[in-house]
Amino acid sequence: MIAGVPKERFAGERRVALIPTDISRLTKQGIEVLLERGAGSSAGYSDEEYANKGATLVETRQELFARSDAIVQVRAFLANPQNGSEDLQLMREGQGLFAMLDPLSDPGRCQELASTGITSFAMELIPRIARAQSMDVLSSMANIAGYRAVLLAASSLPKLFPMMMTAAGTISPAKVFVIGAGVAGLQAIATARRLGAVVDAYDVRPEVKEQVQSVGGQFVVLDLETESAGDKGGYAKAQSEEFYQRQQEMMATYVRAADVVITTAAIPGRQAPRLVTKAMMQGMKPGSVLVDLAAESGGNCELTRAGETVEHDGVAIIGPTNVPSSLPYHASQMYSRNMATFLAHITNEEGELNVDLNDEITSGTLLTQNGEVLHPRCRVPAVEDPHREAKL
Repeated sequence: MIAGVPKERFAGERRVALIPTDISRLTKQGIEVLLERGAGSSAGYSDEEYANKGATLVETRQELFARSDAIVQVRAFLANPQNGSEDLQLMREGQGLFAMLDPLSDPGRCQELASTGITSFAMELIPRIARAQSMDVLSSMANIAGYRAVLLAASSLPKLFPMMMTAAGTISPAKVFVIGAGVAGLQAIATARRLGAVVDAYDVRPEVKEQVQSVGGQFVVLDLETESAGDKGGYAKAQSEEFYQRQQEMMATYVRAADVVITTAAIPGRQAPRLVTKAMMQGMKPGSVLVDLAAESGGNCELTRAGETVEHDGVAIIGPTNVPSSLPYHASQMYSRNMATFLAHITNEEGELNVDLNDEITSGTLLTQNGEVLHPRCRVPAVEDPHREAKL
């Protein structure tokens, strides 16, 4: 198989789908890699590095698509609403596409992808099972987002994070409240603790208490019914409006006491749950900061505006978008390792595509093939997933 890596065309996207160190690994698997010139430069990887690892440099996007059996990208189709459809015009029947495709945002449009006849794999749909962890791009990118959220807050907060005992007196540590203890939340807790903050964290799933404590946070327990809050994969499920209302009322005390609030709850294909209201923020100290990692899907905070920092009564509400792209070198490294592992999984010893529908990882990620939308959550009408999870 010949895998082509094009430049990313989503506005502001600096990541690259494969980095040089993974090229030799794929070559051993029987996969030849073509690279559009400059594809890795924004992430800090030169064309020379790719060539030294065995990749073939291609001058134009059109040539890359024409010569490749499969295209390997970070963002394609609905994950690149401005330019994704243009790339589909360069693809041909039987060609493969491996990328984040964002199919759950508009399942009805997946037929547009299927009509090209390509075999597409949506990396966001990797099943949440143990043997697929090394391919889980959402978890990899969530780690980066959790880390970056704390740095954004620290750079905006007019206070220091750590306690300091100086000749000028003792400085109290900052108080951080993290909502959601999934991958992003746990990384945020760990990063805030490394900077010296005191960290409280809440998650609807009581079973994550030990994970919160293991990275230095204090787990907040609210008097709510949470027996059915987690799905079979250990992820939080969407709850009723009544549940969220009671949750907000109980969390308000912790929000108001915090110097920094970081929210991390997002549900694929749905509006992010509203966890922090304007009323809950009344009484927050001037200079406090809220970083909303769900800004792209509507925000966990009522006042969030995607891609902007707004101020309300002296409190900064930061709504970052495409957070992993702000740290493209290591974000690309992690994404590339996930992708290379998946490509090794989906090809045979000769490097040929092997779509085994009896394999849970393959069937769970396969979106379209032979002109059909195969993933049940993306058919029209879509099959509702009873375990639709909140990526906290």
